[in-house]
Amino acid sequence: MISSPNCPCGQGQYAACCQPLHLKQQFAETAEQLMRSRYSAFALQQIDYILETTALGQQASLDRAAIADWSQSNQWLKLEVIQHQPKLDKTHSLVEFKAHYRDKNNDGKQPHIHHEISHFVRHLQRWYFLDPTLDMQITMKQSCICGSGKKFKQCCAQFI
Repeated sequence: MISSPNCPCGQGQYAACCQPLHLKQQFAETAEQLMRSRYSAFALQQIDYILETTALGQQASLDRAAIADWSQSNQWLKLEVIQHQPKLDKTHSLVEFKAHYRDKNNDGKQPHIHHEISHFVRHLQRWYFLDPTLDMQITMKQSCICGSGKKFKQCCAQFI
């Protein structure tokens, strides 16, 4: 699955770090761990993992081909976690990070930085990424996209 024993997320050996998450042998214990494993999934083109770790109600709206293209068209250099706020409320967390990469489609020489502040939700003992880029028509009174059973406005709306 990976030629180098080092994990792309920078936290040690892949076999002991993100691989057990990618293989569903374990689940992320924190939002930061999920974010790191998603970065590694981008670096290793583990597209199914990226899809499966997005909020349940958003998964059907994801563009698998676009995610795969973004993953494959970049050389992922390193991950830098700026901050992790594990308790925004009972079920939400924030992770700010910078993903360093080179765009293979534009000569691959110029380094780029993708700087993001991401929100995550914990549902049924598992962490999920809340994707703010999806164009979903959801009203505040509908059930939340995370699957909590709460109304969207009372749950994840403030984080998207």
